[in-house]
Amino acid sequence: MWEATRHHGHALEFVLAAPEASDRHVQTLAMVYFYHASGGSFALDHGHTVPVGRPWVPGSACDHLLVSLPYPWGPSLEDCPLPDGGHIRALWLLPITKAEWPGNHGHQILRKRRNVTLRRCRPHREKGR
Repeated sequence: MWEATRHHGHALEFVLAAPEASDRHVQTLAMVYFYHASGGSFALDHGHTVPVGRPWVPGSACDHLLVSLPYPWGPSLEDCPLPDGGHIRALWLLPITKAEWPGNHGHQILRKRRNVTLRRCRPHREKGR
């Protein structure tokens, strides 16, 4: 998605960790890149949320994505220098519920847990948990 997100040799990439491979996740990533590439108020960065418009996997309460630092993989994934002097920043798309949405004080809910790991990707966790 380099062409859709690059700006002066720097680009943003998104990581979505899923419990299984599915075309649904490819569609979700395409939607996020389209949303981001629209620019202006749609440009995404750390801390932003994206409404998915449906559960991210069937039966899940998670229907938003929080653009987060890639905590499970560490800073070496987030910062990817390129040989030509460019740079790619990778951010994690963390599936969240409406209750966890930052506009609903969701950052406080997520901070209290302090366990933002791949375990957070449990697609069928209860709303707000």
